[in-house]
Amino acid sequence: MEIFKDKVQIADKVILGGNKMVLFAGPCAAESYEICIGTGSKVKELCEKLDIQYVFKSSFDKANRTSSGSYRGPSKEDGLEILARVKKELGVPIVTDVHESYQCAEVAEVADVLQIPAFLCRQTDLLKAAARTGKAVKIKKGQFMAPEDMKYAVDKVRGENNNNVFLTERGASFGYHTLIVDIRSLPIMRQYTPVIFDVTHSVQQPGGKGGSSGGQREFAPFLARAAAAAGVDGFFIETHPNPEVALSDGPNMIPLHEMEEFLKMLKRYWELGKV
Repeated sequence: MEIFKDKVQIADKVILGGNKMVLFAGPCAAESYEICIGTGSKVKELCEKLDIQYVFKSSFDKANRTSSGSYRGPSKEDGLEILARVKKELGVPIVTDVHESYQCAEVAEVADVLQIPAFLCRQTDLLKAAARTGKAVKIKKGQFMAPEDMKYAVDKVRGENNNNVFLTERGASFGYHTLIVDIRSLPIMRQYTPVIFDVTHSVQQPGGKGGSSGGQREFAPFLARAAAAAGVDGFFIETHPNPEVALSDGPNMIPLHEMEEFLKMLKRYWELGKV
């Protein structure tokens, strides 16, 4: 099986497909500046200590919540202001979701990476609009997609003369409220682009709590180790100082105080996967 040879430039000092592990991490939703800067500061400190390249992640809008009554995030204006402050104060690249084509240009003024949510990975106009910003485009594989079919999503971005595109595995639907990770998907998608493994959404239980999603974070280390050994280029992890009171995706996020040991473990397995 062939392996994609090119590297993807995310920012001046962050390169996918190189010899350093890349981490995309932060709270699910940009609940507040305090939550974002506190989480980002700690994760940045850990990444510097462990020689991991870091991209801060948080969403200004969670448009895919189970219930219309669930928290979606701050407004676009407030959310982008929070992300801009974190980017400036921490000096790290930013990744955030876009859900509509019209959002891409404005979001690209702040974000270094535009993330296409899994359930929108086939949306041609959204992919092309994200590509035309010139920023890196991170596409999550749909829970309903075969890994080999993600090549066509990648082609939509490259068709706009943007080669800074890469894929993310986040599990596949397996009956109601359940996801499974097919490790075969990682080398399959690695033929087309660098690949990121989404640790925390892979243990999500979509809609599993009756109006909101559940999660089984206790299985996150097992899936993360398997993905690391399979040779992925980096990881996506949502983390929070207190997931039990987080306003989005708390059940599957890694508590911030556990991140140091989690990342140490992950780095060891990632290095083994690169041998």
